[in-house]
Amino acid sequence: MSSCPFSSASASNTASTSKAPGERIVQEEKAQLDFDGRMSYGDYLQLDAILNAQQPLSPDHNEMLFIVQHQTSELWMKLMLHELQAAMQNIAADELPDAFKKLARVSRIMEQLVHAWDVLATMTPPEYSAIRPYLAQSSGFQSWQYRCIEFAMGNKNAAMLQLHAHRPDLSAIVQAAYEAPSLYDECLRLLQRRGLEVPDTHTQRDWRQPYPASDAVENAWLVVYRNPKAHWDLYQLGEELTDLEDAFRLWRFRHVTTVERVIGFKRGTGGTGGVSYLRKMLDVVLFPEIWTLRTQL
Repeated sequence: MSSCPFSSASASNTASTSKAPGERIVQEEKAQLDFDGRMSYGDYLQLDAILNAQQPLSPDHNEMLFIVQHQTSELWMKLMLHELQAAMQNIAADELPDAFKKLARVSRIMEQLVHAWDVLATMTPPEYSAIRPYLAQSSGFQSWQYRCIEFAMGNKNAAMLQLHAHRPDLSAIVQAAYEAPSLYDECLRLLQRRGLEVPDTHTQRDWRQPYPASDAVENAWLVVYRNPKAHWDLYQLGEELTDLEDAFRLWRFRHVTTVERVIGFKRGTGGTGGVSYLRKMLDVVLFPEIWTLRTQL
């Protein structure tokens, strides 16, 4: 008996149409599926190292949340430092459009960090109490990246250098951030280069000292804000700083409310007063004249 000349094609079509839609799409798009000897997504991102870095110390289910929350925050802070340092270099070189892009990115990163508190807030007080003994003295207060961000934003505090004395490699990085001009220092030096009357006391000072607010600096910014068209890039710089500090304030506020929700008014694992310490940090103003000038407009 002769076979049908179309039987093999018919069988092939039947096999093709019997595949799941997703499988057909992958086949039609000729997606790369064989990575033997080639760099894959996981290889590029070093996911083996990243996804094996979560090592809970307790038997409690919720410790994984606590670890991932803080590890992802540290990754975002790494990017923040990368962008902040580059933005400061741009400002020092009068490359403001490049600086604006990076500062806007930092503000968006801060928004990610603000929303991350919503996830941690799903941990109840009893759940946190179950893992707290395993944390010992470890605390986000000891984050060297966060300290570098604080220093880059102008909140200099020599006492915080002691936290990293046990790690000479990290201590050197934090010390360098402490001694360097802050983002706001670079902005004021830019204003002075543009001919605005920023006093030398604020552009040639000891960068290790906390920034002292100045009426003269406020007046320099007022020149910009009263005539934005004549100083458009400086006006935009001022607004980028406003966005950045606004986002930073929101992050601090959500930190306070999340900690109060989870542990109440217990002392923090790092030895601070916990909520009482965090509330005091809400009063720290990073770019004071950017805020006070608004009353004068």
